[in-house]
Amino acid sequence: MSVSIFRRILISALALGFFAALPARAQELDLSYHHPVLEDYFAPASASPATPDADGFIRRWSLLEPIAKPEIRTNAIFDDTYLNTEFAKIYFPEQMTIVPKDGQKVKLDKKTKLTWHCYDSQRYNVKLYRFATGLGLHPTEALFLAVTVVNVPEDMTVRMSVGSNSGSKWWVNGEEAILLSGDRRMVVDDCVSKKITLKAGRNVIRGAVINGPGMSDFCIRFLDMSGKPVTNFTVTNQ
Repeated sequence: MSVSIFRRILISALALGFFAALPARAQELDLSYHHPVLEDYFAPASASPATPDADGFIRRWSLLEPIAKPEIRTNAIFDDTYLNTEFAKIYFPEQMTIVPKDGQKVKLDKKTKLTWHCYDSQRYNVKLYRFATGLGLHPTEALFLAVTVVNVPEDMTVRMSVGSNSGSKWWVNGEEAILLSGDRRMVVDDCVSKKITLKAGRNVIRGAVINGPGMSDFCIRFLDMSGKPVTNFTVTNQ
């Protein structure tokens, strides 16, 4: 056997041994996504209020580290019934009322604690896959929770416009605003809600995004009654 053939066989054997040693969920990942630079996608939120970007997209969000959903093997199951059932599940106290501080922890069970992170997205779309992998966490077969606070100068009648990959549900001040079901890619203005009144002052926006295999992200903005982006408000994490 030549030296070059022996080397190839040895390298292949070592590679097989390496992948066999990985947990099953880690083996399924595309290794090209293992080492993203978190700072390329997110920046820690500053103490000053943020504003939507020029196109109205909200970039400041408090994101909870992903809740593992290893039972999800395909996105084809994300119909209205499945999503409404999943999004109704309570994983920790005050899940539907919390406005978390950066670094605040929640306890899912005796073994699992997750942390909230308050970030400003570097892009108009909030890349949840990159958020997870940037923190060294598994990004797929997961449920992501997101919270932000929109502060408006006066009562506004608007429509919430959302794109998400994959299924998601969004609430404004505790009231369901929109559900995106099915195995979908994130598309700007993919779904638009009925009329919503943002009350003068503080309004809490809450969301849940669920995904099986593949990338995951979302984008949100408010549109006025003529379909133009609303930009005259501030965004905070409290």
